[in-house]
Amino acid sequence: MAEQPEVTFIGTATTVLRIGGFTLLTDPNFLHRGQRAYLGKGMWSRRRTDPALTIAQLPSLDAVVLSHLHGDHFDRVARRGLDRSLPIVTTPSAERKLRRWGFRSAEGLPTWHTHELHRDGETLRLVSLPGQHGPGVLDRLLPDVMGTMVDLVRDGSRRFRLYITGDTLNRPQLTQIPERYPDIDAMLIHLGGTKVAAILLTMDARQGCDLVELIRPKLAVPIHYDDYEVFRSPLSHFVEEARRRGIVRQVRTIARGETVPLTPPG
Repeated sequence: MAEQPEVTFIGTATTVLRIGGFTLLTDPNFLHRGQRAYLGKGMWSRRRTDPALTIAQLPSLDAVVLSHLHGDHFDRVARRGLDRSLPIVTTPSAERKLRRWGFRSAEGLPTWHTHELHRDGETLRLVSLPGQHGPGVLDRLLPDVMGTMVDLVRDGSRRFRLYITGDTLNRPQLTQIPERYPDIDAMLIHLGGTKVAAILLTMDARQGCDLVELIRPKLAVPIHYDDYEVFRSPLSHFVEEARRRGIVRQVRTIARGETVPLTPPG
């Protein structure tokens, strides 16, 4: 069991989370540099980086948290290499496709619905949160996306709370999150300023800092920012914007292959 919650960054939005006695994998993307991820509607993007780990190097997992079914979040390597019995908590539309592929333990959660894991007196509660991948009607052409709230409960009380944004833009429906879930300990924030045909599809530096100010986590860890050609807003822009707004102390950057605690520095 991890002494404190921690995250290992593999690349893109792929992380290993150790929270209490549980180990989760997020958005498994194991393509290598130069390989192309399929984004749907005939669109591809080439990967610029290598993942820090292979599937064979992963620890024993309790579940996968999949924000949406896009080729840079669940790729052909993951489809081929992950254990088909592993629970995958995702959107209802992704569940249907994953089950057709043989992942029989995939569970699609409508927004605000919950999946729980239990072990040795601990509960890890995963709640599907609102997300919107594209602006306006364009969102209907993109896969459904969810954020996830991860609550660790021990002895009847909550010990840790993590918000994983998923590939969402900062939209009005996200204001419900801090209303329902105050006191968020940490946030994994998907950035990158993804653009296709000049249309923004994931948060850039400005939107990312807007969301940090809305959610008010004790710690924000940026991921999903430089791995593909369609990512246009580098990590440095987010850090600079956070510094300009006076919130940079809440930000902890992480390199691929690095493991950091999900608790703010002393």
